[in-house]
Amino acid sequence: MSTLRLRADVRWWPAAALAGAALAVGVAAWLLGWHLGADSAVYRAGALTMFKGEPLYVREHLTTLPPWVRLPFTYPPAAALLFSPLVLVPPGLVWGVIGALSVLGLAVVVKISRRSATWPVVAGLTVAAFALEPVWKTVFLGQINLILMALIMLDVLVISARGSRWGGVLVGVAAAVKLTPLIFIPHLWLTGRRADALRALGTFAALQALMFAVMPVDAVRYWTEAASDPERIGATHWIFNQSLNGMLGRATEVAPWGMPVALAIGALLAVPAVFLVVRYHRRGEPLAAVLVTAFTALLVSPVSWSHHWVWVVPLLVLLVAERRYWLAAATALPLVGCLIMLVPNGGTTEFGWGPVETVLGNAYVLATAVALVGLAARELRRPRDLE
Repeated sequence: MSTLRLRADVRWWPAAALAGAALAVGVAAWLLGWHLGADSAVYRAGALTMFKGEPLYVREHLTTLPPWVRLPFTYPPAAALLFSPLVLVPPGLVWGVIGALSVLGLAVVVKISRRSATWPVVAGLTVAAFALEPVWKTVFLGQINLILMALIMLDVLVISARGSRWGGVLVGVAAAVKLTPLIFIPHLWLTGRRADALRALGTFAALQALMFAVMPVDAVRYWTEAASDPERIGATHWIFNQSLNGMLGRATEVAPWGMPVALAIGALLAVPAVFLVVRYHRRGEPLAAVLVTAFTALLVSPVSWSHHWVWVVPLLVLLVAERRYWLAAATALPLVGCLIMLVPNGGTTEFGWGPVETVLGNAYVLATAVALVGLAARELRRPRDLE
């Protein structure tokens, strides 16, 4: 028995080695005094602010931030609680810790996406994924996108799929950190896992209720003000906001009717998305169903920065596994080439775009919307006996 357990543990060493290497880079950056991971600094500062009893949702930067970071805390109150272990980490080392967890999370995502892949192959694919703009930018900024994606995929595709009583909990936790994962609650419901959907909603609600007890003023301020103010986290018309709202903001010069129109388009796209989720799940393609939900969330969220688009990793793994090499290459090349970083942007530059810049500058949004409609149309033509 001990020999079998040892062999099972040894299989993980490539992924563990990558996470260790990432942590080593973080330690070196800390010792050398590099200023990396502005977002990870905000996570730690949010938790520290909560412990100090200072207000979280202020227009100015938090007083607990290092002097080289000037960003607001934009996450739900429960996120400050979940970030609290970071308070124990020296400020300069937080980027390294988040980076190591992100690398490990990325490896888990690759493994779940392709269960038959050996861990050395998983490690290789994990390293290769760093060529993609959303991945390297997430790690550079100290963002937690890769960690949240790993939690969601682990919950929906492993824990919940096995009928565990813990199904849905990790989705609820992920949604407590960033609201976008809430979309996976209806995903669980639509795919027949209603107890897991209720468990996810209950986990999310319980964490928020706890914060109303711990820090009522901030909790009220978040849900009545901060949560409905996307401009609080930056200029939503900036090219790096690859969402329907961002695209409409660029097209209308941030007209007040832009967001309602974006929400209306999102509601229309939800129809083929729901159809695809149900169809894929029933046909035994749960990863494809999850990806439809994830990319729909990126479209309808008021703000989906380009580094939020890490869901392209499991998509590429799926395409390669299905031997759709040309489609995988077409998907990866714009991300490897950092296409949207080459389009003129910043300030009001986006308002003066011509047709070419408009297409290239909204590439993520347009490609995803067209793919949703195209895939739904293909499914409608699919003979029933092939399902």
